[in-house]
Amino acid sequence: MHDDEVRATPELVRRLVDDQCPQWTDLPVTALPDDVEGTDNVLFRLGDDLVVRMPKIGWAAGQAESDARWLPRLAPHVPAAVPVPAHVGEPSEAYPWRWSVVPWVEGTTPPRLGSDDVALARDLAAFTLSLQSVDPEGGPTKPPGSRGTPLHHVDHHVRAALESLRGHDDGVDLDAAERAWEICLAAPEWDRAPVWFHGDLQPGNLVVDDAGHLAGVIDWGAVGVGDPAPDLAPALWTFTGTARTLYREAVAPDDATWVRACGWALAPSLTGIGYYRHTFPRMAEHGRRMVRAAVAELLGRDDA
Repeated sequence: MHDDEVRATPELVRRLVDDQCPQWTDLPVTALPDDVEGTDNVLFRLGDDLVVRMPKIGWAAGQAESDARWLPRLAPHVPAAVPVPAHVGEPSEAYPWRWSVVPWVEGTTPPRLGSDDVALARDLAAFTLSLQSVDPEGGPTKPPGSRGTPLHHVDHHVRAALESLRGHDDGVDLDAAERAWEICLAAPEWDRAPVWFHGDLQPGNLVVDDAGHLAGVIDWGAVGVGDPAPDLAPALWTFTGTARTLYREAVAPDDATWVRACGWALAPSLTGIGYYRHTFPRMAEHGRRMVRAAVAELLGRDDA
């Protein structure tokens, strides 16, 4: 998936667990299927109740420590399971980064290309608002260009992506996408107190139970305090139809935040289409759909 990827194996995980976590030496290590793998970590079941998360790219190397620091603070305040690490592992001669063991959250993920599930939209809105209500004092502020910071910091990446995409037929109106991006850039910045955000509430990071209710929220690699717009973006990433409207109306504090949220749907989608075109086609297709959805929302172009 990445040119400089470091990919853990079950054998490596077995050695690391045996060396650092003797309490779990009797638990089997099993690689999870490729279709549940994300962009940052390789995942392994450890027995029935635990998951080993092994970063596979340098930008994810700090996630284990971040989770261990912030998730215990957030977990008591949100109405769904949060995978607070049970262990943070150390690097070894065979593996360069810290890794973690977290609880397994039982359930399934919602449809990856959009769901009109009103009940799930209501559950996720309650989760997001609960997260935002946690005291942000001392929380992790993000560097420029990260989610939760002003959109203009990623403008050059978006412009470069737009140009690179012009050599491909992705079924996306790139002129319309550029106009939509400019609308996002022109939206007023967040000028109120910072709030907590997850930063990546896309379908693969949501776990639902057999009744379809939100059971857990995983993958907190983008967590921070700042502009809440990134956690409004799931209205586009995750929902369609009535569910999208419900989530937006429940979570958006104002129209400007909604426009910035469209920007946080556009930016990673435009940059991701080319990056993942051959290595992770599902992610590239998700990006195409998100660009079309954001253009339709901002320009009223259902055919864009």
